[in-house]
Amino acid sequence: MRNVTFKKFSGAGNDFILIDKEEFPGLVLSESQIQKICDRRRGIGADGILLVDKLDGFDFSMRYYNSDGTLGSLCGNGARCAIKYASLSGKIKKITHFECNYEKFKGEIISDNLIKFYFNNPTKIKRNFKLKVMNQIINASFADTGSPHVVVLINDVLKNPKDLKSNFDNLSGFPVVELGNEIRYHKDFKPDGVNVNFIALDKELLHIRTFERGVENETYACGTGSVASAIIASMNYNLVAPIELKTFGGDILTVDFNKDHDGVSNVSLTGPAEMVFSGEIIL
Repeated sequence: MRNVTFKKFSGAGNDFILIDKEEFPGLVLSESQIQKICDRRRGIGADGILLVDKLDGFDFSMRYYNSDGTLGSLCGNGARCAIKYASLSGKIKKITHFECNYEKFKGEIISDNLIKFYFNNPTKIKRNFKLKVMNQIINASFADTGSPHVVVLINDVLKNPKDLKSNFDNLSGFPVVELGNEIRYHKDFKPDGVNVNFIALDKELLHIRTFERGVENETYACGTGSVASAIIASMNYNLVAPIELKTFGGDILTVDFNKDHDGVSNVSLTGPAEMVFSGEIIL
């Protein structure tokens, strides 16, 4: 048994347990340990775990693990929480360069509670393809922003497949978990699956709800999903960056980027990140 101290962070309601491996050299968490730690009834409870460590040539390194114990791909809100921790712990001042999944990233402290994370350019953008789900054919788009994301406008989904005028018009009653789970495991995205974002347009504000693989449920916010959704909304519906997104948890995330004939560049995600408590867990 080993006592391990941790910090609990919230990035727009996307919550993470952060452990600084500099304090615990050689620490390795098993899949079952991660699952137990993230369990909201038998553990601390979180969408995932952030392991921060020292790394030559960088201010720090970050690894993100999903709550199901699997190693995650890029996590935008997790990165913003790691940047916040690096500031609180004195590892950085205002600007940081850090490593995640063998790639270099940049972050910035905007204010006490506002953190900006700069993405690498997204890849594999595919717009307006068809998916057969829920006994109907829906329109969908895709963007890989470090994690793979499908984006669906809720107006393109029918409540009743036999009624062509029964389009959803409100996210509050939308079957996020049911439809999200079906798309997440859709044959077109095997073997790794995909994250799924449902968006609703409200003038220039996007409302968003996300089903995340690895968590296997809806989360209060998703950083990489918000970026994917903003980019697709710009391309499909002519929204102009910076684009504000209202998350399921009620916070606002701001996505900014430059758009040209080659796609998008200079992508960033800005929003709240805060440490909500610290503690100790017995492993």
